[in-house]
Amino acid sequence: MLDSATRSKIVDELFDVYETRRPLRRLTGTYPGLTVEDSYLVQEEFVRRKVDAGAKVKGYKVGLTSKPMQEMAGSSEPDFSAITDDMFLPEATPIDASRFFRPMIEIEIAFVMKHALKGPGVLPVDVIRATDFVVPAIEIVDFRVMPEPGFGMIDTVADLAACGAVVLGANPRRLDAIDVRRVHGELRLNGKLEVEGDASAVLGNPVTSVAWLANKLGQFGVVFEPGQVVLTGSFVRAIPVKAGDDVLCRFDQGLGDLSMSFT
Repeated sequence: MLDSATRSKIVDELFDVYETRRPLRRLTGTYPGLTVEDSYLVQEEFVRRKVDAGAKVKGYKVGLTSKPMQEMAGSSEPDFSAITDDMFLPEATPIDASRFFRPMIEIEIAFVMKHALKGPGVLPVDVIRATDFVVPAIEIVDFRVMPEPGFGMIDTVADLAACGAVVLGANPRRLDAIDVRRVHGELRLNGKLEVEGDASAVLGNPVTSVAWLANKLGQFGVVFEPGQVVLTGSFVRAIPVKAGDDVLCRFDQGLGDLSMSFT
């Protein structure tokens, strides 16, 4: 593992990216001793500094929820990151593409918690009991660390699990009103269908994704608080976007449409 001074230096460099607009080279190349544990500690300090500056943790995201994505990232399990309130954007509103570096779009199911949930020992039934409702979501994946050859989970974890922003739909559904495993979603870019898939691609069931994260965060004493949002992971491949693109994500089972545009 790296020493704390080196990890703090990486955090400084990540913050500098927003000022210089120049993404970092692959961290595992620059810091050969970097471990997964280091990366989570970097992420933790990055989020802590944002909170100290006035941001609030509004939720969490789970990534690498499919076996092919885990294999590609050299991981045997999903990854995760906290999401602060400044990363949530309104739907159906033009978004300045220049705030991102290499934006890509993923479609997901977001869980909004009604009751506190803390691991270990959380089962899917506990997640169902603690959930207020679910909504459709778009994650804008982004990279402050360049995805170059050799890039993997250690690099993305330090980079907020490659989360750039989140857009939530405003058409809530209760879990007892839908079969969340069979929610079908499609992503249209400038009117053309790009990808589609079912939510069961997320660890077999998005509920399982929330339980996994609650148990993982429970190891660090972190609790899902009422009102917090959990992004459960994409069930389609990410699609690159740029200025001028219009995005429409369509979900069945009453979850409706979610749109956004980039300027």
